[in-house]
Amino acid sequence: MEKCDIKSLTYEELAAAMEKRGEKAYRSRQLYEWMHVKLAGGFEEMTNLPQGLRKALGEEYEYTSLKQEAVQISKLDGTRKYLFALADGHVIESVWMKYKHGNSVCVSSQVGCRMGCRFCASTLDGLERNLKPSEMLDQIYQIQRDTKERVSNVVVMGSGEPLDNYDNLIRFIRLLSDSRGLNISQRNITVSTCGIVPGIRRLAGEGLSITLALSLHAPNDQVRKSLMPIANRYGLDEVLDACHEYFIRTGRRLTFEYSLVRGVNDNLEEARALAELIKHQHGHVNLIPVNPIKERDYVQSEKQAVEAFRHYLESRGIAVTVRREMGRDIDGACGQLRKRFIDENRGG
Repeated sequence: MEKCDIKSLTYEELAAAMEKRGEKAYRSRQLYEWMHVKLAGGFEEMTNLPQGLRKALGEEYEYTSLKQEAVQISKLDGTRKYLFALADGHVIESVWMKYKHGNSVCVSSQVGCRMGCRFCASTLDGLERNLKPSEMLDQIYQIQRDTKERVSNVVVMGSGEPLDNYDNLIRFIRLLSDSRGLNISQRNITVSTCGIVPGIRRLAGEGLSITLALSLHAPNDQVRKSLMPIANRYGLDEVLDACHEYFIRTGRRLTFEYSLVRGVNDNLEEARALAELIKHQHGHVNLIPVNPIKERDYVQSEKQAVEAFRHYLESRGIAVTVRREMGRDIDGACGQLRKRFIDENRGG
């Protein structure tokens, strides 16, 4: 019988479980603090719990603690790319980035991905499985233990499509923002989606104050379908209608992610079409010079093209940022480090 994953339990669920065991109420507070504030690596570290209780908990529950398989540190900007091993042998990756406004961690939500976006290494081997809330949380916990610095911002933009792992994602967000845990403000949590319309509409009704980022990447359905297979299922009109509903119901401005690929979606015709497409949306555009991967032949746009694209959008009154490239020298793009690790271990 599969053990219950204790680090994925809410405080209320944990308290109920401890009460059922006959434990005093304060034991739940101690246990929750060890897991989500002190970031204990296992029950054996919880020194103010009786030894008998620690032993019993180890027998009754699964305790998620990711193993650091590798870490690469950028010589350019200090970005850290982590490869973590899960209990079942799968590997996932996470990224720690240092900014003036605080430390940001990009986490994975799945082992692999089934969305098939053409410019992303995460999807090359397909989807293996969803990550549990504890496995998403522990990416942040292990990085904070390793760097000894507080994480203030979290983006769910690593491997996987978060809305394809919906229930675990929501539980992860609630645990991460719990005032009794790491207490990261929901306004500092961003979830990226390639455009799963039912998931966006459902997310709008959760009562959360997170930022939603849409992987747009093209100003029309024809180009978008060539880059993102999900566009064959949900057209841009439907996707943007769902995004507008998200804004209306949450009051949170959206981010439109746009990866610039040379000769595919980076000319001024696309910029004009993009400006027209989102002129009534409440959000800003994040331009991303695509990070080339060896399995695809996409090439990064030239700097002049990026600047021309940005300038045109700004001239139309659209807020634009160009994503600062982080970790370019350490397999910085989504899925690259994991892909290389898998290939090497397969002898591929």
